[in-house]
Amino acid sequence: MAPLVPMSQPWVEKYRPRQVKDVAHQEEVIRVLTNTLQTADLPHMLFYGPPGTGKTTTALAIAYQLYGPELYKSRVLELNASDDRGINVVRTKIKDFAAVAVGTARKAGYPCPPYKIIILDEADSMTEDAQNALRRTMETYSKVTRFFFICNYISRIIEPLASRCAKFRFKPLSEEVMSSRIMHICNEEGLNLDAQALSTLSAISQGDLRRAITYLQSAARLFGSSISSSDLISVSGVIPEDVVKSLLAACRSGEFDVANKEVSNIIADGYPVSQLMAQFLDVIVGTDDIPDDQKARICKKLGETDKCLVDGADEYLQLLDVASETIRALFNMPQTLVF
Repeated sequence: MAPLVPMSQPWVEKYRPRQVKDVAHQEEVIRVLTNTLQTADLPHMLFYGPPGTGKTTTALAIAYQLYGPELYKSRVLELNASDDRGINVVRTKIKDFAAVAVGTARKAGYPCPPYKIIILDEADSMTEDAQNALRRTMETYSKVTRFFFICNYISRIIEPLASRCAKFRFKPLSEEVMSSRIMHICNEEGLNLDAQALSTLSAISQGDLRRAITYLQSAARLFGSSISSSDLISVSGVIPEDVVKSLLAACRSGEFDVANKEVSNIIADGYPVSQLMAQFLDVIVGTDDIPDDQKARICKKLGETDKCLVDGADEYLQLLDVASETIRALFNMPQTLVF
């Protein structure tokens, strides 16, 4: 029997920072947390911001720096959206963990403060009832437990919870920071990435470093050590730019049949219309020779179409509707047909 080949570790985990100071592009957050770690007296915390900006990494790094690998398992409870976090779990599992006092045992080199940490990742997906049930738990066991809430949308966290926490906003990563991190991974893995491919990877990732690393690993598995811009686009699911521009060119022609043919080709090629809408919006907004009132009219239709797609509408009809409205907007036709 042939020996088992060990599974390669996902690069997202392999290159995840292990210390707070190594988290990229969040200078203000890191500075405050580094100073707080020196005293080991942490408040409840709320980390919010776009995906892939280091929120979970920072929370885990704080826990590891406080307790070390041995005490981590007994002192830290991590729950994310894949775990059941309804009101019953809050009243049982979370409350039971929060209620247990901890000893003063210390491991060499780690502060080991006399409290536990509960990390609630993607907390904005918790129901309002579950969040309300947490209020009393946070107050009752504040001496022996700290809560770290992590979310994308702070508006979905109820005000009584948010007001009990120190809030930290995580910014989308700039192209320079992302490029620097990606080049570090390329050097470690022996990959060859030219300047155009690096710029493309930053653009399609939209400030999400986790997504960029995932695309890079996928491209490396499929295309080997030399990766081009087109390779990254093919693994990312992003629609090629010439397809989006061809749709706009068809609309500029003013001919419905030309636009209908272009829409039919896009649907036949299997491109996701929701993704196309996002890229079409970027092209429209970035085009200088379209007046603002026409841009506003097209963007309004894109928003309505996105809602219809979420509700399960037919992709072909919705894309055709967008193309039709774009033609009417570009040629200043009335929004409703007059018979």
